[in-house]
Amino acid sequence: MRAWIVDRPGPIQSRPLRLIELPDPHPVAGQVRLRVIACGVCRTDLHLAEGDLPPRRHGVVPGHEVVGIVDEIGAGSTRFRIGDHVGVPWLAQTDGNCRFCRRGDENLCVSPTFTGWDLNGGYADYCCVDERFGYALPDRLDEIAMAPLLCAGIIGYRALLASEVRPGGALGIYGFGGSAHLTAQVALHLGMRVHVLTRGSANRGLAAALGVDSVGSAEDVPPEPLDGAILFAPAGGLVPVALRALDRGGTLAIAGIWLSDIPVLNYDSELFQERRLRSVTANTRANGEAFLTLAHRLRVRATTHEYDLTRADQALADLAVGAFDGAAVVRV
Repeated sequence: MRAWIVDRPGPIQSRPLRLIELPDPHPVAGQVRLRVIACGVCRTDLHLAEGDLPPRRHGVVPGHEVVGIVDEIGAGSTRFRIGDHVGVPWLAQTDGNCRFCRRGDENLCVSPTFTGWDLNGGYADYCCVDERFGYALPDRLDEIAMAPLLCAGIIGYRALLASEVRPGGALGIYGFGGSAHLTAQVALHLGMRVHVLTRGSANRGLAAALGVDSVGSAEDVPPEPLDGAILFAPAGGLVPVALRALDRGGTLAIAGIWLSDIPVLNYDSELFQERRLRSVTANTRANGEAFLTLAHRLRVRATTHEYDLTRADQALADLAVGAFDGAAVVRV
């Protein structure tokens, strides 16, 4: 099969990914194999390629927003049938027995594995998934539009929950890429006032087109104190900016897996009055199921830009420089 691998992590301009031929994978017990139709391009893939997120093994195939069709079933697998549409997310497996898994916080598992980091992902013709961690998708769907929902959408949803903004409250969104533009749609449907603060005219234009309440640059002060905020941009320098924009008791949730260093915070102006700063670590399967159900009901729609599999490295390069709004998707 054709597959992109992380060969030599480094700046995306140095071409750290390489397109090669690999043997077709076959599912082991408890897995199914998918013929990949589409794979979303996540900023985590860029961090992996550039080495900000060191690869867990050499030659791993990136991609963890995978939509495919089951074409082979491993021994003992009973959940899916040949021809089913299945989504493959970032969380690939957990041990199921650590104290976090037992209490329902599998996103904090002490020994998890992740698609496109530990296990080969979707920048390839085929991908295998543990049937317990795949998402059942409808037979009739737009695979390109569905792909970003499987990580960008799910993580954004968890970050929205972590921000603790209630319907009618004011939400700030810092950075407006693949995850943020899906989260904004959910927040608007739930009756929140949404203020987007981001760089890039294309991103600001998309935010305005979605009907958010205000749009500004990342360093601007929003038009009202925020009940909560989400930082999607991997820029630690925006943490104090967002904290200062919070009202008393507000929460800033950081949605990314990687963040540049946070400057020293001023306790009085940035944390006092019970402002809270918290990270978002992966997601649970329950989060994923809840978001996909909600997204279908609210008709959340990804703005996508399509790349052929042979141009997956270009999709990451374009992501790095903010060449598109919304999300890129590789069609396989």
